[in-house]
Amino acid sequence: MDKKVTVIGAGNVGATTAQRLAEKELCDVVLIDIVEGFPQGKALDLTEAAPIEKHDAHLTGSNRYEASAGSDIIIITAGIPRKPGMSRDDLISTNAGIVKNVIQQVSKLSPKSILIIVSNPLDAMCHVAYEASGFPKNRVLGMAGVLDSARFRAFIAMELNVSVENTHAFVLGGHGDTMVPLPRYSTVAGIPITELLSKERIDALIDRTRKGGAEIVGLIKTGSAFYAPASAAVEMTESILKDKKKILPCAAYLEGEYGINDLFIGVPVKLGKNGIEEIIQISLTDDEKEALQKSADAVAELKALLNLN
Repeated sequence: MDKKVTVIGAGNVGATTAQRLAEKELCDVVLIDIVEGFPQGKALDLTEAAPIEKHDAHLTGSNRYEASAGSDIIIITAGIPRKPGMSRDDLISTNAGIVKNVIQQVSKLSPKSILIIVSNPLDAMCHVAYEASGFPKNRVLGMAGVLDSARFRAFIAMELNVSVENTHAFVLGGHGDTMVPLPRYSTVAGIPITELLSKERIDALIDRTRKGGAEIVGLIKTGSAFYAPASAAVEMTESILKDKKKILPCAAYLEGEYGINDLFIGVPVKLGKNGIEEIIQISLTDDEKEALQKSADAVAELKALLNLN
């Protein structure tokens, strides 16, 4: 492979991300974790699956950040996962320290890389990464909207008994209870779901989308979601590595767009080889603007807890 992606954190999200990157033959993959032998074992296991899965991606596991040197993309999944009763925000202090330490080291080793943040609370951790790396804003982004939109799409497909491939959805705002699913921009084969579902059913799907992560945490009990988050991170990675210019909802640093300044908020962006190549501004109703501002206010509160500029 001529591309290299490092995944920091070899837990469920990180290992599944590494698996999907390799099986899509997008890049060679380095898996890094602080637990001795853990990333090495995961990488070896994935390598031994390669003859069956028919890919030639090279997988490496390491406890040393030096293995990440020269990466095109670095995906940060490190941190403690949510447990039942915990909000994403409860993780902020512990995970901020972890993410800051990781970013300070890997950004020096891969100064031209693009950072994709997966660690929670997502929007706040994007700020930590932005400050710690000193990278331009187009090369720091968060995986949030792709996951939230996928959940909304899945629930729409289940509700209408249609193929998920026919569903499209946009979820904006922070990655949490204040996220802003947009029914007007959510369609089935081009038909807005407002034409197919009652307001009551749409509201129920929106509520389930907002609580999608918590629902899984409540069911698993000993961990949090990882299959869908990994898929979301890989879709973003593929769009960047292949310069596909996909329009995807991601956490991006806003400087006046949507009337929001100096915050990472989920908005539609064009993802290509340079990372975020354009922030797409769509027209919003007054109610949608109010909901997005409420979400931005929640992110601003988390940012304030980090004592960042």
